[in-house]
Parts: sequence; structure tokens; C-alpha cells
Amino acid sequence: MRPMSILIAALVAFSLYLLVLERPALLALAGVEPPAPGAATDVAPAAPPDAVSVVAVTSQARPIDSAVLVRGQTEAARIVEVRAETAGKIDRPPLRKGADVSEGQVLCRLDPGTRENALAEAQARLLEARAATPAAEARLVEARAALEEAQVNDTAAQRLSQDGFASQTRVAATRAGVESARAAIQAATGGLETARAQIETAAAAVAAAETELSRLEIRAPFDGLLESDTAELGALMQTGGLCATVIQLDPIKLVGFLPETEVDLVSVGAGARARLASGRSVEGEVTFLSRSADPQTRTFRVEVEVANTDLSIRDGQTAEIVIEAEGREAHLLPQSALTLNDGGDLGLRTVASDGTAQFVGVQVMRDTPEGVYVTGLDETADVIVVGQEFVTDGVPVTPTYRDAGR
Repeated sequence: MRPMSILIAALVAFSLYLLVLERPALLALAGVEPPAPGAATDVAPAAPPDAVSVVAVTSQARPIDSAVLVRGQTEAARIVEVRAETAGKIDRPPLRKGADVSEGQVLCRLDPGTRENALAEAQARLLEARAATPAAEARLVEARAALEEAQVNDTAAQRLSQDGFASQTRVAATRAGVESARAAIQAATGGLETARAQIETAAAAVAAAETELSRLEIRAPFDGLLESDTAELGALMQTGGLCATVIQLDPIKLVGFLPETEVDLVSVGAGARARLASGRSVEGEVTFLSRSADPQTRTFRVEVEVANTDLSIRDGQTAEIVIEAEGREAHLLPQSALTLNDGGDLGLRTVASDGTAQFVGVQVMRDTPEGVYVTGLDETADVIVVGQEFVTDGVPVTPTYRDAGR
């Protein structure tokens, strides 16, 4: 065993001699040109003794479609409680909840009672008032003719009196006849106006009776569904009593509330999509954005209209709404790269141009399975993704770069 150990030691010593002292000769024998004295080599300069080794990626900003995430719920386009405008007894069997109804369809009908008789009486009074009008007009014509005759007699009496052929008594009598004729005209005019007023009164009574009859049929205000049974047959309906509740689900609204920081990113007409609690996805557009904040939550109501022709989306379902906003430049980075500074601000550690670590505050735009989109960095940035928790601003770092997609 000892001769073998001696032999191995001799071979190692000879190899070291060749590598250290006879290196140029070995390189020439191998056909490799030895480096010139002072030439640069591939050996990286030694890092500062206090530098921290980190892993970094060179991230390039990319344009992305921005979006605002809102959590809300579905809401019927219209919900109306249809109520009676008059009192009466229901004389029709009820429609059951869930039934489709169309605009103008009769939901509840009240027993007319004596309302039809009241209408007939009002119509008779209207005919009577209209019949009295010609007589009043005739009296006015007669009074005007009498006035003309009285004026002629008065003129003749005055002329005869001037020539001495008529007494003062006759002149006074003709003047009295003129005044009497004028009073008769005023009385006839008043009678005609009274007749016309009676016509208007009777016509109003007819209209009121017809309106009262029309209120006996309570109709659906729009196409929709019955959310409750209509009033039961035989029930006594009072003025203001509930006949039925009608709900319209096509189109349906998605309602959410935007925080103050995101309200300027949304506009009416913007596209939107939503995922319901059932897992179904739907699309629509923003139709309303409140101009006034809720005084308690300081949020703004936003409504998205979605087609619901098959009525499969119900009122009150939970929905996660994503509203399109103007595109922005952002960096896609691992979520694990995010860190906090001493002030509690969210940001990233980057490699500065002088080789030291630097904290940069960022805002998270979107969270995806591939990472998070953030803004606040320069267009190109060297971001520390491993070791960021072990450095602070100004600490020298030795970065090892890897592909940003890894």
C-alpha cells in the first residue's frame, strides 16, 4: 500500500508542476494561444465583501386592458306593486305567482256595483243640458230684436217731441223700453252661459263616471312576471289595496358600488362582464354611474344592463363584476416579489444603477394566476424577486438574473 501512495503523491505533484509552471507549454502543445499579459479574462471581478446575493429579473412594462372589479348583485329592471284606485269586491279568480303577464293585461277586476247606473244618469243630464241650449240661444236672439225695436221707437219719439208732436211722457216711455230691452239681453246672455255651464258640468260627470268604471280593471303596467298571487276572488279591495306585484327581469341589472379611488376609471357605455355565484358568466354594458356618493360608505352606485331573454338570471343573485377601463402600462411580476418598507407602503426592491438595492412603491392593478400587474416602476426595471427581504435601501447587492417568465 505504501508504494502506491507514494506513486499517487508523485503524480499529483507532477500535475501541479505542469499546470502552474509549464502552463504555456501545455497550451502550445494543445494548440491554444496563451493569453497576452494584462489581457482581460472571463473571471468576474470579486463582489464587495459586504454585498448580498439576490436573484433579479429584468422586467419590461407592457400595455394591458385595465379593469375595475366590483362585487354586487343582480336587480330586476322594474318591480311594481299594482294597487287599486277605487274600492270594490274582486269578481275574478286570481292569477298565480310566476305567471307571465303582458302590458295591459287585466290582473284584478272589481264588481261594478251601481257605477254603470251613475254613468247612465250622468249621460242623461248631459243630454238634458244640451237640449236646453237652443232655447237659451233663442231667448237671446229675441231680446236683441226687442232692443232694436225699442231703439227705433225711442228715436222716433224724440224727433216728434222736438217738432211738438209728441209729449215728454211718450219720450220717457220709449227710453224705458230701450233700457228694459237691454236688461232682457243681459238676462238671456246669462241664461245661455248657464246652459253651457250645465253642459260642461254634465260632461265632467260623465267623464268621472267613465273613469271610475275604468278603474274596476287593474292592468299590468309592463311585460313581466307575477311575483305574488293576484287578489283572491271575493276579497273586498279598498282604495290603495294591493292587487299584485309585477317584476321585469329582461333586461336585468347588475348593481355594484365603486370606491372613490376607482370611480374616475369607469364611464357610462363601458363594457362589463360578470360571474354569478352559480358560476355563470354574462356580459353587458354600464348604463348608470351615480354622481352622488353614499353618505355612509362613500361609494358610488354603478349599474350594468345584461340581456336575460330566458329569464334564467334571478333578482338578488351575488355577482362579481369586472368593468373595462382605459388601458395602462404595467409590469407582470411574481406576487412573492412584493414587500413593505418601514412605513408600511407596498412596493418592490430593485437593483439601482450603482448596484445597490432601492425600494419603489407600486400599485397593484390586477391579480392573475401568472402574477400581479403593477404600476409605479420605470418602463424597464431590474426587480429583485429572491432576497428582497434581506436588503434595505443602499445595501450593495450581487444580482443573479433569470428569465422574467420563470
